[in-house]
Amino acid sequence: MAKYSKESQSKVKKSMEEMKEGKLKSGRSGKKVTNPKQAIAIGLSEARKEGAKVPKK
Repeated sequence: MAKYSKESQSKVKKSMEEMKEGKLKSGRSGKKVTNPKQAIAIGLSEARKEGAKVPKK
């Protein structure tokens, strides 16, 4: 059984690509994200907001 849905996987992929391009910004402070773990967390939280299948925090 898959742990993450296809939607959430695509969100994480998109956020990682944005991080590599230098376009991904943090939510509150608006600073540029440079940490890959932070980019993954942003992608998963966006997927959670849309209702995709993602494990709890």
